[in-house]
Amino acid sequence: MISTSLLGIAFILLGLALLVAPVLGRYIAPEDIPSWLLYVYRRGNFYFVTSPILILLSVLLFLIHAFRFV
Repeated sequence: MISTSLLGIAFILLGLALLVAPVLGRYIAPEDIPSWLLYVYRRGNFYFVTSPILILLSVLLFLIHAFRFV
């Protein structure tokens, strides 16, 4: 149970870091960061920043949880 709590805290901290990423993207060139670590989509004044690693971890944990009860 404690490992699940630690994983939740890690996801919260990672989410906060990704919330700050678009602001930092205006001052730091996001093209210098590898795309597997941070993906930035720009269109005009719209910025969308995500982490492919976070998406893969979320899908993996969802699948593990979904098939645990089957």
